[in-house]
Amino acid sequence: MVLLSAARLGLVLWLYDRVAPTDQLDMIFLQGIRADVILLCIWSAIPVLLSLCWARPGLQHSWFRFSYWWCLTGLILIAFIELSTPAFIQQYDIRPNRLYIEYLKYPKEVFSTLWHGFRLPLVAGTVLTVAAALLLHRALRLPKHTLQVWPLRQHLLLWPLVVFMVFAGIRSTTAHRPANPALFAITSDAMVNSLVINSGYSVLFALYNLKHEARSNEMYGKLPETQMLNLSLNWPWLQQYDFNNAEYPTLHWQQAVKQRNKPLNIVIVLMESQGATFVESLGGAPVTPELEQLKQQGIWFDNLYATGTRSVRGIEAVVAGFMPTPAQSTVKLSNSQQGFTTLASILKKQGYHTQFIYGGEAHFDNMRSFFTGNGFQEIVDLPKINNPVLVGSWGASDEDLFRTAHQQLLTLHQQQQPFFSLIFSSSNHEPFEFPDGRISLYQEPKNTAYNAVKYADWSMGRFFEQAMKSPYWQDTLFLVVADHDNRVYGSNLIPVEKFRIPGLILGADTQPEILTTLSSQIDLAPTLLSMAGISSCHPMTGRDLLLDSTSSGRALIQFDNLFALMTEDKLTILKPDGKAVSANYNREHQQLTLSEEAVSPLQQQQALAQVQLPSYLYRERKYNDDIPCESP
Repeated sequence: MVLLSAARLGLVLWLYDRVAPTDQLDMIFLQGIRADVILLCIWSAIPVLLSLCWARPGLQHSWFRFSYWWCLTGLILIAFIELSTPAFIQQYDIRPNRLYIEYLKYPKEVFSTLWHGFRLPLVAGTVLTVAAALLLHRALRLPKHTLQVWPLRQHLLLWPLVVFMVFAGIRSTTAHRPANPALFAITSDAMVNSLVINSGYSVLFALYNLKHEARSNEMYGKLPETQMLNLSLNWPWLQQYDFNNAEYPTLHWQQAVKQRNKPLNIVIVLMESQGATFVESLGGAPVTPELEQLKQQGIWFDNLYATGTRSVRGIEAVVAGFMPTPAQSTVKLSNSQQGFTTLASILKKQGYHTQFIYGGEAHFDNMRSFFTGNGFQEIVDLPKINNPVLVGSWGASDEDLFRTAHQQLLTLHQQQQPFFSLIFSSSNHEPFEFPDGRISLYQEPKNTAYNAVKYADWSMGRFFEQAMKSPYWQDTLFLVVADHDNRVYGSNLIPVEKFRIPGLILGADTQPEILTTLSSQIDLAPTLLSMAGISSCHPMTGRDLLLDSTSSGRALIQFDNLFALMTEDKLTILKPDGKAVSANYNREHQQLTLSEEAVSPLQQQQALAQVQLPSYLYRERKYNDDIPCESP
């Protein structure tokens, strides 16, 4: 308890400028003690339950040995996670959560990132953890003559009371639902709310949720299936489609608005972590001059929002048109590794060669498995990049990536093979490694996000300079879009401004236009199909902005355990306790203001339908384009 309270105090002092405006300092520490009791009771539950049959005369030495190691391991883990918390908050603006667990699957990339980008916190945290382990070892050891256990009768009398107290401590409430992190959301700042609990509890709760991902959307509530489908498909741009297949309720025929004798190739350039923060015309820093030049030649998305904060979330939205859920991205889930709709699966059936081009190793975040199982015929990753000028923690540099991509597109065009290519950059990733002498640095030192974005932008600019002079340009439609912003943080309950991203469609006969309609990443795939002249049958519910760019738009945002439906300047935010709040967003001042008015039942149901639909489609394996549907 002392360790956890001291850690919380240190974080509050460090982040006092965020904590002070909430005027909840006393509640942060009082509710923090409550959260600490929950964690310690969880860790105590197993030895308490085992004590009835193990803590008996004759077995006391093995019992105390087990108790010693159990307590020591728990305390060391608690200390280690708390010591690593500041670096995690600095990167993700929240205490360690599911990301803390997910990245453990990739030790090579994670250790390289930590060593090059967080060397001091890594070394200091390791040294302090070892020191804490030695101190705890001395504190927990007991002399052998004190290792006595209670008589069985005394144990039997007190054991039920202790069990009750431990599980009451875990539940921490007499309400219908046991305590969870949402109970400690006492401010409108998600980061400050995370300070209330402790990092060990946050990670354990994330692990618990990973085991219940199939129905994780139900933490917001649940609608009957018919009502959910009616509300989900009630958008103006979906009214023009026929949803006639009861077995696959979102399956429909999309007729391309642009009629072409020969459909265009499609290339998506997915820029790692290049949110509005870095784009001057979106209110960010002037580090993307190449993108600013290119926007004069195509359709510029001025009001586009990402669905989440991870690359895999951006991939599922951009490439599969799939809506976000509180579960892991479908890129990593088992039911979506085959028979799951993507642009590649649609275009492969129409004779396109489909490929993924990446500077790193495609196995990362399960991308290779997801792509190869869902329409991508070729993976071009690090082993296939010839003579890279730099190989960093995350693979070959972006100039190597784009050089390889250009060669691939030239070859496919020469073979008269229509193609769909997904190009995924990686240089803008901690520890921000890129070759010297390419750009004039935006800031010192060299290895910062702003410099990495400027380098990535320079690499992309060179690619398009070559592409415009190449024979494939006139036959190809390009989309440049970010997967998410670099660091999603802020004092708003949901930092909406950090979900805004650049998007640009150019190439072939595209005419310059600025699109101000509120749009989501899930709208990009249907729009690309329509612009490329490709009519198809698919289950995507995104908006074809060529068909309808005037209706009021919407964006879907998943932030930690919160889900938001954004319509123009209003948000309906669903919380894990089944409650909902309404908020207004001022884009000019990047300010989210919680409304004092209660959310109407219809508002809450509309938002709930949007997050329940993708979970339903995934769980029931209904996001499939192998089922034919007739054109109108």
